Amino acid sequence: MVDYLRILLNARLAKMEERGASAVEYGLLVAGIAAVIVVIVMVLGDKVKDAFNKTCGAISAGASATASSTCK
Repeated sequence: MVDYLRILLNARLAKMEERGASAVEYGLLVAGIAAVIVVIVMVLGDKVKDAFNKTCGAISAGASATASSTCK
């Protein structure tokens, strides 16, 4: 009976250790994805900003003279 309880206890402890390892793996995965997003934003940020500014300028140029422009 004692051996049976020891086996059950060891199984529960093993599951707890696996949960901790999984949490660390998920944390590293999230950190990696965040780092990739930051790099992409830094590399493409100016290009996207320029595209939006060009689009806003084209819309403003085509708008009527009485409409107010909201481009900055």
